[in-house]
Amino acid sequence: MKKATTSMTRRSVLSALGLGALVAGCASNTPSAYYSLTAADLSGAAGRSSRVQVLVAPPRALKALDTSYIAVVDQGPVYSYFPKSAWADTLPNVVQAKLQETLQNTGRLRGVGLPGDGLLIDYQLQTEIRAFELQVGGANRGVVEISARIVNDRNGRTVATKVFRASTPAGSASVDKAVEAMNASADRVFAEMAAWTIQNV
Repeated sequence: MKKATTSMTRRSVLSALGLGALVAGCASNTPSAYYSLTAADLSGAAGRSSRVQVLVAPPRALKALDTSYIAVVDQGPVYSYFPKSAWADTLPNVVQAKLQETLQNTGRLRGVGLPGDGLLIDYQLQTEIRAFELQVGGANRGVVEISARIVNDRNGRTVATKVFRASTPAGSASVDKAVEAMNASADRVFAEMAAWTIQNV
């Protein structure tokens, strides 16, 4: 895959990537590389501890992001995907697992679990993935935007809501650099969301 230069137009970037509509089920689109995300390491973070247990609910997302394909977004927005590359699971599942791991890394909660883990839940962390992509309109940037809501599991009341967003320069439009930039943005979003969650439960 050719790397995009800063002088490329959005059209030439997409052309260089070979991006376009993916045809489900075609052998030619079988991923040869799978990517995941790192969880933010907050083990040394300061803050109070809480005796509550938090459920990380499955994130919601538009169909364009509710997939294992790695998204590239042009103005519009118009969604395309990196060929021969994919997330290790569907994007919502990857985000959910890394959010759980980040909250566990804080060491500030009595328990953090996923549906079916059998925890006696006090609060739910409900999220919606609004952006998780390489944006190629102008400079190439890995953009992550997630809206979050904390819900008291005992009475169903919303405790707090907030939108978290981060953007990181990708340097080029290669899938490695794109994932690296998205991972850096996700790291900041997960860290901020974990700190915010602990403050509100």
